[in-house]
Amino acid sequence: MTALWVVVPAYNESARINQTISALIAQTDRDFTLLVVDNGSTDDTAAVAAAMQTPFPLHVLIEPEKGVGCAVDTGFRHAIAAGATMIARTDADCLPRPGWVAAARATLTAGAGLACGRITARQDEHGPAGRAFFSLLVTLAAAFGRVRPAHRDRGYLAPYRMHAGNNMAVTAELYQACGGMPRRPSPTDRLFLNRVRRTTTAIVHSRTMVVENSTRRIRAYGVLRTARWYLDRGSAGLPPDPR
Repeated sequence: MTALWVVVPAYNESARINQTISALIAQTDRDFTLLVVDNGSTDDTAAVAAAMQTPFPLHVLIEPEKGVGCAVDTGFRHAIAAGATMIARTDADCLPRPGWVAAARATLTAGAGLACGRITARQDEHGPAGRAFFSLLVTLAAAFGRVRPAHRDRGYLAPYRMHAGNNMAVTAELYQACGGMPRRPSPTDRLFLNRVRRTTTAIVHSRTMVVENSTRRIRAYGVLRTARWYLDRGSAGLPPDPR
């Protein structure tokens, strides 16, 4: 059994999950086990994922408790129980670039407890304007997070820098020590990062861990509501999942 697992939470992603798995098949480092955690989908996500032919072990797990945090936590703990010492995560609407797994492994092996990667917009959803808007939102959200009083408590061991849950890797030891992913609906990323910040300073931001992120929230929410979401101001009454 491989020491590194990749966990992909998924909900109603039958139209996209094959693209994400194909991006993982295209990795330069394929010495990992893939675990897709279906969060009670009402479509064929689990079946589509299970039918994919991969050069690495592929497992599909059903997590009926709703919420991305529940799917992630169940997946991570399943991987750890199976012997994983390192776990990377992306989402089922994302496309990790070919060097993503190799960069995650290298960063953790070099001593990081948590590796946070760089996100950019998918090329197949919005045009240049949409991708530029997404980049601006990520920049603004990162800046807002650094100055937000809730992120500057004396109990934190490391400074705040924005962490995208769909592009991260963590050691099994740190995941268990910090208490793991909050078992709740999105958003969970900031809560998890702050748990890690209260546990260790070994947080590394890797420019070579790159994931292309879906921009469909812009289409579903519109510009202003999407901005509220990325600035941690909620979704103005809209459901947290735009599918």
